[in-house]
Amino acid sequence: MKNKFILKTPFFYGWLIVFIGGMGLFFSGPGQTFSVSIFINYYIEEFGWSRSLISTFYSSATLAAGFILPFIGRLIDKKGHRTMIIIIASALGITSLWMSFVFNPIMLIIGFFFLRLFGQGSMTLLPQTLIPQWFIKKRGLALSLMGLGGVVGSALIPSLNNQLILNLGTNFTWRFWSVLLIALMAPLGWVLIRNKPEDVGFLPDNMHSKQKLKKIKEKKTEDFKDEHSWTLKESMSTRVFWFMLFCMIIPSMINTGITFHIVSIIQEKGFSSTYAAFLLSLAAMIQFPFTFLAGYISDKFKINIVKAFNYLFLLIAMIIITFSDSQMILLLYSLSHGIFMAFDSVSTGVLWPNYFGRKHLGSIRGVAMTTMVIGSSLGPLPFGFAFDIFNSYTQIMLLMMIFPILGFIASFISPAPDYHNHFNIKKPI
Repeated sequence: MKNKFILKTPFFYGWLIVFIGGMGLFFSGPGQTFSVSIFINYYIEEFGWSRSLISTFYSSATLAAGFILPFIGRLIDKKGHRTMIIIIASALGITSLWMSFVFNPIMLIIGFFFLRLFGQGSMTLLPQTLIPQWFIKKRGLALSLMGLGGVVGSALIPSLNNQLILNLGTNFTWRFWSVLLIALMAPLGWVLIRNKPEDVGFLPDNMHSKQKLKKIKEKKTEDFKDEHSWTLKESMSTRVFWFMLFCMIIPSMINTGITFHIVSIIQEKGFSSTYAAFLLSLAAMIQFPFTFLAGYISDKFKINIVKAFNYLFLLIAMIIITFSDSQMILLLYSLSHGIFMAFDSVSTGVLWPNYFGRKHLGSIRGVAMTTMVIGSSLGPLPFGFAFDIFNSYTQIMLLMMIFPILGFIASFISPAPDYHNHFNIKKPI
């Protein structure tokens, strides 16, 4: 019955997988910094805690969550995406419910830990490892379409949270997300997700037979770049693997640091929390069209070169938000940040399966996601301490501008590794 259900769809079922993957990214929102950041000033005002203290809680919880993500990646490889979606979505819903009852620091740090583990980490890892199972030739396009779910989330959720908090309070806002995650995302994921096309009679990119796959390989096209799937251990033996992990740290550290303190950064310039939420939403709206462009370019050009030049947009965004006090010029921050996020998300999604294959992608992406989450943990704390010490974010921004330059260099010198050359194995004829 399962195969009949899939085969009766009037289109390739992988595109429905793309849709549910996009929903997964959207519903990772409650655990993302663009959502949590809207609550921070309310916690400071309501409980009288310092910005440094809450930054420490958030960074520590994020760091602890990051070390568990390789285990989540292995579980995804072992149990499959269909089983894990209902577990992770429900766990994030329960965590959102927990956040609605927070009244002391211990409860807050526990809530932060599970938000980062199940939201930023696991709910993001699931679709990013699911979509590459279904697409190879059209992987960039599929990941860019899936990425729209995250774009919509980052565009809508900050302003939605802000309005819900202003009108109905923080507790209601957290319960709102709890209900949606448990009652909508978890069951929908279970009904629609299939782990890989081979399970239901297809091959990636809507190939219907192994004979067709063989024919493609005989033509030596680039459709199946991941002909060999590296194990995690094999991947870790390459220089490229570690350079790409470093490139995962940079945007997560900088973006999390800026986004976590975005309300404070914008208020320092004389503008309101509503304007801060607007800048986040505008960046996401700008990200929307550029996601399509990123998918097209990622399928046409070397992915490390795409990733390298994208760091220039991150550097531009940092310069603008550091030195501009004009509402009009700050809009350019949203523009450059939105472009960067579009290309960073798609290029990262394409890079790992293109470089290391599909079979062990959950384990490999689990380590990569851990690195990203660790990077996230390194962002809020130095920004918070810098503001408490200097009463300004300028000094920490100037220091952080070094990293996009390093990211450009690391990406530029990191083309895809060749399995046979790396291990001195003769290529099959």
